[in-house]
Amino acid sequence: MVTSHPLATEAALDVLREGGNAADAALAAAAMQLVVEPHMTAITGGLSMLYRDAATGIAQYVNGNVNAPLAPLPGYGGADLSTGRGVPVPGWWPAFADIAARWGKASVARLLDAAIKVARDGFELNPYLYGIVYAHLENLGTHDQGREVFWPDGELLQPGDTIRQHRVARTLERLRDEGDDYWLGDFARAHAAEAQRGGGVITQDDFHAYRPMLQRPLTGTYRHFELIGSPPPDDGGLQLIEAFNMLERLELWRREPASRDFDTLRQLIRVHNEVYYAPPRQGDLATAPDTIAMLLSKDHAERRLALMGNDEPRATGRVVPTPGTIHISVVDADRNVASCTHSHMASAWVNRLFAEGFQLSGGGSFFQRLLPQPGSRATVYLAPTIVMAQGRPVIVAGSPSVSLVACILQNLVNMMDFGMSVAESVHEPRFGTRPHTPERGWEPGTTLECGFTPAIQERFLAWTSERRLWSKLIHPRSVLTGNFEGIAIDGADRLHSCADPRRVGLAAGF
Repeated sequence: MVTSHPLATEAALDVLREGGNAADAALAAAAMQLVVEPHMTAITGGLSMLYRDAATGIAQYVNGNVNAPLAPLPGYGGADLSTGRGVPVPGWWPAFADIAARWGKASVARLLDAAIKVARDGFELNPYLYGIVYAHLENLGTHDQGREVFWPDGELLQPGDTIRQHRVARTLERLRDEGDDYWLGDFARAHAAEAQRGGGVITQDDFHAYRPMLQRPLTGTYRHFELIGSPPPDDGGLQLIEAFNMLERLELWRREPASRDFDTLRQLIRVHNEVYYAPPRQGDLATAPDTIAMLLSKDHAERRLALMGNDEPRATGRVVPTPGTIHISVVDADRNVASCTHSHMASAWVNRLFAEGFQLSGGGSFFQRLLPQPGSRATVYLAPTIVMAQGRPVIVAGSPSVSLVACILQNLVNMMDFGMSVAESVHEPRFGTRPHTPERGWEPGTTLECGFTPAIQERFLAWTSERRLWSKLIHPRSVLTGNFEGIAIDGADRLHSCADPRRVGLAAGF
C-alpha cells in the first residue's frame, strides 16, 4: 500500500496483518491522516472510495463528498470561501461508516484505535508540516483550537517537537463509542454553531439529510487496458477516460516520454486542458446514461480532436482546485483493491473555523465550479482509478492536489505507454494546473516543473507565449503537481510501489 505519511501506511499495514482487507486498510490510513496531516483532510470534509472485490470481480464507488446546505446561498462567490458561507455539509464520517459496514472486516473501533493513540500521545512535527503551518499562521493561530495544538505553551512548535491533539482524540473516541449518535448530535451542533458564527447556514438538519452515494463506476478502454474510474459528480474519472480516448488516437506510445520529447508534453497538456477545463459533468450512468455514453465514446473523442486542430482548448467551464487533499491506494493478499481520496477540500485552515478539534471544511470552493441545488452533492474532480489488463488489476492509482487529473494522466501514460515502473514514473518531471485563489478565482494556465531539460522548458515557454497562455516554471518537486499514489501488479502477481517524492509518504507491504 502507499500513502502520503509513514504513520498512515503503518496503521494500514497493522490492520492487514491482523486479517483486514483493502477497504479496512484504507480506512485505517484515512483515520490516521486526520491526525498527522491536518492541513490536508478533516472529518468536516469528504471521503470517496473505488473498491474492487476480487472474489466477484465487481467494482463499486462510494461517493462521500460534501453537500451544499439545505438553505440557499444567494450571491455566492469567492469572498465566501474564507467565511462560514463556504462551509459545506460533511460526508467524511458517513462514508467511512458506510464503507466499513459494506466492505470491511474489521470493527470501526479497530480502524480508529491507532489514530486515537497518535492524537493523544503525539507525533513528531516534520519539516514539511512545519512549513505548511508557518505559511498559514494567521489562519491557524486566530482560533483557540489551533493554538492549543501548535502553540501549546504559548510558543509555536518547531520541527522535531511533538504534536498532541487531545481534542481530536476525544472526538475520535466518541465516534468510536457513540457513532451516529455523536455525529448527528453533539458534533453536528458544534459544527453548525461554528459555521453560523462565521456567517454560514448549516444546521443539524443538514447532517440528518446527508447520505453517501453507492454508484457504478465508469469504464473505458485504452489500447489493451480497461480503465475503471469515478462517476460524476466526482467527475475526475470521466475526465481521465475522455483524455485517454483522445490520446489513443494520437498514438503517444510511438513517441518518447514527455521528459525527453516536447511534442509528447505538448499533446498531453492540450488533451488534459481540453477535458479539465470543460464544463462540469453532471449526471451518472443511472441519471444521465445517454450523456455519459456520449462523453465516453471513441467517436466523441475523434470529433473533439478534429475540432481542436492546432487551437487551444475551447472549453468555458470553471475549475477550482483543492489544495488540501489526500489519496490512499491498497491491494491486499486476496487482491481486493481500494483507491480512496479524502479531503477538507480547500487551503489549510482557510476560514479560521474549528469544531471539536477539526478545522471546518472550505469545500464551498467547489460551489464556484458549479453551485449545487440546496442539499445536493458538490461536483468535484476526484479520480480514484483502477487499470485492468486481461481481466485482472494491474495498476491502482490516485492523487490529491491542484493538478490531480494531470498527475494521474501523466503517470498512467508513463506506465502504460512507456513501460515505466511506479518508482521511475513518480521521479519524472510533470506539468500542473494554475493555482487558484478565492480573490481571483480560476483562470486557465499550466505550470511546469524545472525537472524538465532547459531545452524543453524553453520550448514550453515559447509555445505558451506565442499563444498568450498563462504559464509558470515551478520547482522540481512541487506539491502543486499532485502526489501519485500508485501500485503496479506484474504478471507474476507481485506488487510494486514507491512514494511520490513530492510529499513525505511511504509505500510498504509484507
